[in-house]
Amino acid sequence: MLRIDNLKVSYGGIEAVKGIDFVVPEGEIVTLIGANGAGKSTTLRAIAGLVKPAAGRIHLQAEDITGLTPDRIVSKGITLVPEGRRVFPDLTVLENLKIGAYLRTDNLEDDLKWVYDLFPRLKERSWQAAGTLSGGEQQMLAVGRALMSRPKLMMMDEPSLGLAPLVVRGIFDIIKEINRQGVTILLIEQNANMALHTANTAYVLETGRLTLSGTGDELLHNEAVKKAYLG
Repeated sequence: MLRIDNLKVSYGGIEAVKGIDFVVPEGEIVTLIGANGAGKSTTLRAIAGLVKPAAGRIHLQAEDITGLTPDRIVSKGITLVPEGRRVFPDLTVLENLKIGAYLRTDNLEDDLKWVYDLFPRLKERSWQAAGTLSGGEQQMLAVGRALMSRPKLMMMDEPSLGLAPLVVRGIFDIIKEINRQGVTILLIEQNANMALHTANTAYVLETGRLTLSGTGDELLHNEAVKKAYLG
């Protein structure tokens, strides 16, 4: 689905991502774990077209999408659920969902039904201002909004951040269900234990470099990963 070759990203002369290579196989959940400042969010932002790589190539299903604008990236089938949800607080739940489909000109009813089936609480609150939702509900809305573009690949940046453990488990159940329904997922997650239990494939990113890779289960049982990220 996605192939990253020698990706480098710099901010003001500081190289945040230092020539990484990885793949996201179609149909899988792939996670990047690492400490704050390791370059995880920068990697997603480069794939999404929000920052321009200093070097390297990004391929989606063999098509070179390096340097395309964010709207073109979305039109190709990649969407990003940003860290911190970033919902539009003064707009309703329904209006936020429709913003996720801003590039589409076809009927949205089937996709709205899909999102409401995944998140019944959003249907109950469809006319409520997004800013009045709880943190967990706003995360549901951010995911639902991303799904409205009908992505092939959904990237998620810290979906559990600031949420209660019970809510986190619910969000990860939904991530797995979305994947079962055919969406490939690239996940960044501070909760390494939950991420590795969920992912098919996992990579460890440290100060801009990939240092380990394997299945989620392999990294769960890796002593270095246990010591650094699993307590």
